[in-house]
Amino acid sequence: MNSIGLLAALQAQQDEATARAGELRDRIEHLTAALTETEARLADLATARKVIAELAPAKAEPDPPEQATAYQAIVNAFNQHPDQTFRVRELHELLGMPTDDPAPNVTRSRL
Repeated sequence: MNSIGLLAALQAQQDEATARAGELRDRIEHLTAALTETEARLADLATARKVIAELAPAKAEPDPPEQATAYQAIVNAFNQHPDQTFRVRELHELLGMPTDDPAPNVTRSRL
């Protein structure tokens, strides 16, 4: 390769690097703006949380306990009676679940 070819190759690489640097600068500007907006949103949320915490009654009532799902109830039954073998109908009776025809089949599929 002669010096003219080498200079042309170097110029092409410099042009690519310059273009890449410009793209990166644009991305940095965009990310900086997005970061500024997000930090402002965080500050607004922190302020809102602080105001609500100050306005909330001092002694809030506890949330009502969530009802156990059928899966949780079945697992709890097995945990409470680890040595017992259950038939599906017996499990339904223990948990107060319906024992009519389709209900045990649903429990079988859950198991």
